[in-house]
Amino acid sequence: MSSNVSESTTAPGANRPGRFSLDVDERTISGALRGWVGKLRSGEPGALPSVLGLVVLVIIFSQVSDRFLSKYNIGAIPTQGAYIAVIALGIVFVLLLGEIDLSAGTAGGTCAAIAAVAVSKGNLHHGLPTAMFWALLIGQLAAIALAVWLRSYVPAIIVAIGFVLVVTNLTQHLFLALVAAICIGTAIGTLTGWLVAKVGIPSFVVTLALFLAWQGVLQFALNGKPIDTSNYNLWHNLTYGNLSPVASWIFIIVVVGLYLAYTLFTSMRAKAANLAHDTIGLVLLRGGVIAVVAVVITILANTNRNTNPYRVIEGIPVPAAIAIVLMVLATLALTKTTWGRHLYATGGNTEAARRAGIDVVKMKVSAFALCSSFGALGGILLASSQSSASLDLGGSNVLLFSVAAAVIGGTSLFGGRGKPRDAIIGAIVITVIPNGLLLKPSLGPQWQQVITGVVLLIAAAVDAVSRRRAVRS
Repeated sequence: MSSNVSESTTAPGANRPGRFSLDVDERTISGALRGWVGKLRSGEPGALPSVLGLVVLVIIFSQVSDRFLSKYNIGAIPTQGAYIAVIALGIVFVLLLGEIDLSAGTAGGTCAAIAAVAVSKGNLHHGLPTAMFWALLIGQLAAIALAVWLRSYVPAIIVAIGFVLVVTNLTQHLFLALVAAICIGTAIGTLTGWLVAKVGIPSFVVTLALFLAWQGVLQFALNGKPIDTSNYNLWHNLTYGNLSPVASWIFIIVVVGLYLAYTLFTSMRAKAANLAHDTIGLVLLRGGVIAVVAVVITILANTNRNTNPYRVIEGIPVPAAIAIVLMVLATLALTKTTWGRHLYATGGNTEAARRAGIDVVKMKVSAFALCSSFGALGGILLASSQSSASLDLGGSNVLLFSVAAAVIGGTSLFGGRGKPRDAIIGAIVITVIPNGLLLKPSLGPQWQQVITGVVLLIAAAVDAVSRRRAVRS
């Protein structure tokens, strides 16, 4: 006991009341490595199993077909799986709470369909059935009121923006229609979060019911007829567009530069305040590794990957850029903000979080609002990849693959553990499976279902076993 007291009193900043020695720990490169090894030993493998699984799949499919590792095929993976990655990113927020959202896919499809109706008809009031249009407005107002009542002010502002866009008919413009679709997704998530957090209905039941309901609403919105979206260049390019080589370099430099600057700033600020922080060496090493990977990817992306000599395809795919930006923003929100720390705490132990003064209801509402917002963007990307807002947009296996992506990537089904990168890695795994199988026509599509199911089962088993080991340790 005496040694502990001595350490806490001699540590920098120990003369400040309420400051413990742990608060001023400085994480070095060797310390970070030891911490990572310690997590592995204690049963927290993180994304390691999914990365190893991805490597195994790449090796197998590269042997199945020599086209698998071609630049054209690799460049097509973001196009094929971006919508899964985006929806999975939203689901990560809910899974961190130990909850589930089974309606994110169909809710996102409904939002995308409303945007398609708005731009194709020129007026939502005339494009949607009358009852549905007024239900949309009332629902948005209800979501604003609920968000304000539950002190979730950011969702309230976002939903209010969508309400204004719908009322003023600015949704006739494509970009604003897509923005309104995401805002409507936020409204849906707010209502879902209220039913789960305040009314007390289990999230599985609520979202399963809404999964079915939004499929019907989608068909009402489209009036039984799909809407072609390939005529809208902006919408089409969300999936099939590529940044120019110059824009690709600018994008990478800005993203990596801002990430490095932000992490350096937060580390130096924490050190100045005598709080726990990473050393400058650790920050630079982490940023350097990310920069090297980003540069290599950009160089490869900027080479022509089309086998047709009459058309050049080069640059970072737009869907990949969207997924990267969203992953970075989600990571910063979860790791560098009070809201993010509260979300992890709520998922780790809801009762302890409540007793610590965390507004658990607010956390759940905000997580579901984010999930449905990401779902709406995923629905928009799905409509882009299909070139239409179809009658089953967001249905079928979309949600199952999105949940599977988050879990396969390393996010725990039991809450409190996971990162946004898990969704991206898991989505790549989910996308690589059908991509590789299609290169071997003799392997039927049923193999996709079998292999995906087995991979998901293995990921869930790893999660359960690792959590049991963590409890024992």
